[in-house]
Amino acid sequence: MNLLIQNYEEACAVILFGIGFTTLLLHRNLLKKVIGFSMTDSAIYLFLAAKGYIAGKRAPILKEGITRAEAYVNPIPAGLVLTGIVVSVSVTALMLALTIRLYRRYHTLDIDEITRQARREEG
Repeated sequence: MNLLIQNYEEACAVILFGIGFTTLLLHRNLLKKVIGFSMTDSAIYLFLAAKGYIAGKRAPILKEGITRAEAYVNPIPAGLVLTGIVVSVSVTALMLALTIRLYRRYHTLDIDEITRQARREEG
């Protein structure tokens, strides 16, 4: 239990990922799937940010004459998180645009109903 309290950021990330992933898998509504996808992305970014932070170390900006690498936090996890957020926003925007197009065509957000209607149109 003490380990869980010490690593609460990682625990929150795992819980958020679980909620988002189950939402993504179990719901038929496309809008809920987009929300679940966004939640899993946020959980991954929270986990990376939590793992990249080291208490007592500074941001990787050289000042006050300190040049030892051990005095600074590794900037790579922060860069990965920022890049991931940009990609995630783009993918979410694309998913929402496709969801709007599907709703306008089939007048529903239920993925099973959309599949049924598309098969009827096909054959």
